[in-house]
Amino acid sequence: MQDEFAEQASGIGALADPARRSLYRYVAAQADAVGREQAAAAVGLPLHAARFHLDRLVEEGLLETEYRRLSGRTGPGAGRPSKLYRRSSRELSISLPERRYDLAGEVLAAAIERSMRDSVPIAEAVRTAAVEHGRRIAANAATPAVPAGTVPAPMDAGGTDLERMARLLARHGYEPRLSGDRQMRLANCPFDRLANEHRDLVCGMNLALLDGVVAGLGTDRLCAELAPEPGFCCVRIRGVER
Repeated sequence: MQDEFAEQASGIGALADPARRSLYRYVAAQADAVGREQAAAAVGLPLHAARFHLDRLVEEGLLETEYRRLSGRTGPGAGRPSKLYRRSSRELSISLPERRYDLAGEVLAAAIERSMRDSVPIAEAVRTAAVEHGRRIAANAATPAVPAGTVPAPMDAGGTDLERMARLLARHGYEPRLSGDRQMRLANCPFDRLANEHRDLVCGMNLALLDGVVAGLGTDRLCAELAPEPGFCCVRIRGVER
């Protein structure tokens, strides 16, 4: 994924520099705006270099800024507001935020074939195809290399069910944001443009896809549900008590 990103980004002047590219990727992945010091430390750059690259990304429209006191205090003695950076709303040709229209096409093509072959309503066929694809996403989660003769542990085996789900969805562009230990919002919709134009169809497909991922992970402690909210994917993942 990193090599693919670098190859695509090389055609965008502001992202051709490796250090600037690393800063952009770090800031874009954060749930909230970050300061220069935090970004510099995260990618291993001197503060003066990080400041230069971040401001260049702002000039190019790839990042936006805001000013806020990180201490949360106000009034005399609270200090000057810090300059913070966050990803802009601009959608790049290299799919940032990540879009997966190819995945939507695969699911919908499989659904159309099923509908024609089995004479089932298209909505039913879309749900079935999406659930099956979600199960495959979970089943195909990468496993680390291990010596011959040993049993590999799935990469997503550690942590709570919600944390396992978050790690898996992060690799597929959803940008999960955990809210406590019982809920996860998805800061990116991989099907954003399609969802805007065909909301019922695409959001239903997305819900079924994530239902399939939950089932594929073998947990009965999570559920996917439609919960549209501005700035987030239409689906959220919620922990349930058993």
